[in-house]
Amino acid sequence: MTLLDIAEVAERSGLAPSALRYYERRGLIASEGRNGLRRTFRSEVLARLSLVACARASGFTLAEIARFVTATPDDTELRVHLAAKAEQLDTEIDRLTRMRDSLRHAAVCTRSPLVECPDFKQAISDDPAGPKSAARPDRDHLSFPS
Repeated sequence: MTLLDIAEVAERSGLAPSALRYYERRGLIASEGRNGLRRTFRSEVLARLSLVACARASGFTLAEIARFVTATPDDTELRVHLAAKAEQLDTEIDRLTRMRDSLRHAAVCTRSPLVECPDFKQAISDDPAGPKSAARPDRDHLSFPS
């Protein structure tokens, strides 16, 4: 078992030691003990921190992540919330994919103005009949039951 001290985990994860201590208090990670005054962690904590970073970037709150990392297969209520979150992410991925495709087209388009190009409009639209509203999808976080 490889143990890393908090400074090494901080350096490798890009997080401040104070963030690591906070994540530990929230139940997202666990230390293995201390080496002198410094907390030590198993090297596997880096994978957990990657999961936390990915979940945060996907819109999960720390409370939701803490609930998820301790979930068991019997937690059917949580599974329903996770499936709903996956649907939200699919919607966001579709929106971002359309934006990426439209920007790629705009980078080579000769139409003036660029946003009036029919191909550009089609790329940002999820409806062939016309462009989609620029309104953002619902960004409210799911509240996982305690």
